[in-house]
Amino acid sequence: MAVARKYFGTDGIRGRANRAITPDLALRVGQAVGLVFQRGEHRHRVVIGKDTRLSGYMIEYALVAGFTSVGMDVLLLGPMPTPAVAMLTRSMRADIGVMISASHNPFEDNGIKLFGPDGYKLSDDVERQLEALIDSDMSAKLSKSLDLGRAKRVDDVRARYIEAAKLTLPRHLSLDGLRIVLDCAHGAAYRVAPEALWELGAEVIPIGVDPDGMNINREVGSTAPEALIRKVREVRADLGIALDGDADRVLIVDEHGHPVNGDQLMAVVAQSWKDDGRLSKPGIVATVMSNLALERYLGSIGLSMARTAVGDRYVLEHMREHGFNLGGEQSGHIILSDYSTTGDGLVSALQVLAVVQRRQRPVSEVCHLFDPLPQVLKNVRTTMRDPLGEDRVVRAIAAGEGKLGKNGRLLIRPSGTEPVIRVMGEGDDQAMVESVVDSICAAIESKGDKVAAE
Repeated sequence: MAVARKYFGTDGIRGRANRAITPDLALRVGQAVGLVFQRGEHRHRVVIGKDTRLSGYMIEYALVAGFTSVGMDVLLLGPMPTPAVAMLTRSMRADIGVMISASHNPFEDNGIKLFGPDGYKLSDDVERQLEALIDSDMSAKLSKSLDLGRAKRVDDVRARYIEAAKLTLPRHLSLDGLRIVLDCAHGAAYRVAPEALWELGAEVIPIGVDPDGMNINREVGSTAPEALIRKVREVRADLGIALDGDADRVLIVDEHGHPVNGDQLMAVVAQSWKDDGRLSKPGIVATVMSNLALERYLGSIGLSMARTAVGDRYVLEHMREHGFNLGGEQSGHIILSDYSTTGDGLVSALQVLAVVQRRQRPVSEVCHLFDPLPQVLKNVRTTMRDPLGEDRVVRAIAAGEGKLGKNGRLLIRPSGTEPVIRVMGEGDDQAMVESVVDSICAAIESKGDKVAAE
């Protein structure tokens, strides 16, 4: 069994700012990371980006103190998307990259994401090594006075990322004629994303571009698309694009205001790249949450779909291990490894826009390649230690799988953060799916347990 870790979760360190994520912790993280990534005799450097949260200043300066105290020079990027930090870590030849963000979480939270010199997130082994160092006495390892690091702000990084994003499109392709509502969630991409789309020729109507330190993700962004939907309908835009707080995920809204999730977007890119001979393998990587209809659609055009556990890091690990260059999650984390080492909401949107422009068809047509199967998800709060090992639960799951057969799919998994079992079913027959999910929930239930639909 994996040992529970104290600081690192599935996407770096995250928690309530100034409670879980304190200046002291950030200082110690900077020292520990600086010590682990000092390899060789060269002058070491770290790049630090952040989103727009008020607590970003506090964490940024504490990290600077930590890194400089162990002899690392620090380059401060200011508000920049997570994929931009990953890209700049490599292009600026840094030894480590840091993104201060809690992604789509409310402003009260913050986090620290780390990238190695190759621009990829750190391995579990390196994170375990850092955990041990953070809690140790590092005073004897601090630099001598002459060897302390320096810190400075870098001014031209926005232009570098915008240019890199634009270069993912063919040089002749323009977004002329497209009216786009762009929701930046008052987050990290509030300046770079509108500039990039404008430079490519689009008419851009930006919302969520007035950060005040406390409004990031508040009623805007990819996890709250209602404002984007209203604006697309109001101004009769061709489409809407919503990014999240650190811009590593994307949601698109068609001209009617209907949301298009990551499954449909992956299908659009997969078909386009297949036709252009750009897929490194005849398939994509998705998670267990992606709809069965996506898998069927890909099969119909000769492509496979590998499934991983939930989390973009697991998608990326499978892609790297097996040589895929396209993968992602239903939530809009899409990884295009030809261009980026992590999810990139802006670049993913540009790949979809390229297809829209080439086909000269409405987004509602281009981005609707299949009808999702009915999906039912319910949570069972349980007091049992191992409910999935109970005979009656095993029998209920087997019976459900038998009923659905090849026309559906079941996914039953414990929550990683609370005493809840998540029961998800999907299939061609909505009534049958609901019946199967209900029977499994009833089998899991014990006295005092509660079922909640999600």
